[in-house]
Amino acid sequence: MSLTNVFASLSKAVTPQALVQPVEYDGLEYRWKFLIFRPELLREQLRLEVFLLPALLFYVAFIFWGKSTNSSRANKWFEEHLPLLLQQFSKPTNGGLTQDGYSDYFNFSTGRRGITSLHTVFVLRPRHDFFQIVFQFLWGLQDLGYKPVDEIELDFRLTEGLGCPDFVFGVVSKEEMVNIRDRRWDLTFTKTSENSSLPPSLSVMSEFADVTEQLLDKHSLAKILSDPLILPYFRSLSITDQPRDRPFHSIAPAERQKHIIVSLTAPPPSRAADTVPFISALFGFIDTLPKVSLRPETRSKLKRTREDVDKLIKEDSEKDKKDELAAEKLAAKKRAEEERISKLSAAEQKKALDRDRKRATRKQQGKTTRK
Repeated sequence: MSLTNVFASLSKAVTPQALVQPVEYDGLEYRWKFLIFRPELLREQLRLEVFLLPALLFYVAFIFWGKSTNSSRANKWFEEHLPLLLQQFSKPTNGGLTQDGYSDYFNFSTGRRGITSLHTVFVLRPRHDFFQIVFQFLWGLQDLGYKPVDEIELDFRLTEGLGCPDFVFGVVSKEEMVNIRDRRWDLTFTKTSENSSLPPSLSVMSEFADVTEQLLDKHSLAKILSDPLILPYFRSLSITDQPRDRPFHSIAPAERQKHIIVSLTAPPPSRAADTVPFISALFGFIDTLPKVSLRPETRSKLKRTREDVDKLIKEDSEKDKKDELAAEKLAAKKRAEEERISKLSAAEQKKALDRDRKRATRKQQGKTTRK
C-alpha cells in the first residue's frame, strides 16, 4: 500500500460522518439568508450533551462556590482575631493562614509567657465537593445524631514548669457528650456532672470536685463560659496533662505536656468577631493556672490514678511485645520447615504435606469438639 493510500485511509477514518437531514421536516425552523437552523435536529443529535453540559457547568460552579465560602469563613475569623494574636504573641503568624486543601486551614503562633505555642486549626465542611455534601445530607437524614459542622480548634500548649497541677478537666456542650470519650482518650479519666454556675447547655467533666471548684469558681472559668456571645459556638474546653489518644508506652511525668484545647463551631463571616472576647479572656485564665491550689489528698489521688494507668499501659505494652516475639518465632519456624521440605524429593515432599494437612485437620476437629 502506498503512502498516499495510507493517508487517505486515515483521513477517512477520522473524518466525522456528515449530518443526514431528512427531506421531510415539520419542526421548528429558523431561516436567515442561506442559513437554516432546525432545533429539533440538534436536540436529537446532541440529546446526551444537552444534559451533560449544564451538569458540568453546575459542578464546576459548585467547586468555586465551596472554595470561596470556606476561604471567606476561615480568613474572616482569622482577620478579626489577628489583632489579639499580635498583642499576645511575639510570633503570631507567618503570612496568614496556611491552606491544606479546600476545607482545612491552620495557623501557628509562638512567643508568649506561659504558652509554648497556639495551634489554630480550621476543619470546615467540604463545600467544594458536591458528592460529599450530598452524602453528609443523606447520612444526616438516617442518623439524627450526625451533624457535620465547621470546626475551629485552638490548642494551647502550656509552658513546661508552669506550676499547674496534673489533672484532666473539661466543660463540654451536651450535644458533644454523645461521642467525645470515643474521640478523646484523656477525657476517660473524668466523671460527668452538672454545675449550677454554668449554663444548662454545658456539662462538667472532672476527675475530682476539688478541681472543679478551683477552676470554675476561684479562677472565673464559669464566668468566661457564661458569656452569651460564645454559647452558640462553644463545643468544648479541656485542660489536660494526658495525650488525646491512648499511648502505646507509658509516659514519664516529666515528659507529659499540658494542653488547653478549645473546640468551637466556626461562626458565619458576619459574626466572626463574636468569639474575640472569649479568646481574649482565655489568655487571662491561663495566666492564673499556676495559682491553682488543690488539697493534698486530691493531689495524692491524681498521682495514684496516673500511676495505675501507667502500670496498665506498661503491662499491655509488654504483652504486645511478647505476642509479637511469639509470632516472629512461629514465622521463623514455619520458614525453616518450608525450606527443609523444599530440599526433599518430590515423594517425600508429598508425604510431608499430607502429614501437615492431617495435623491441621485434627487440630481443627479438636477446636470444634471443645466448642
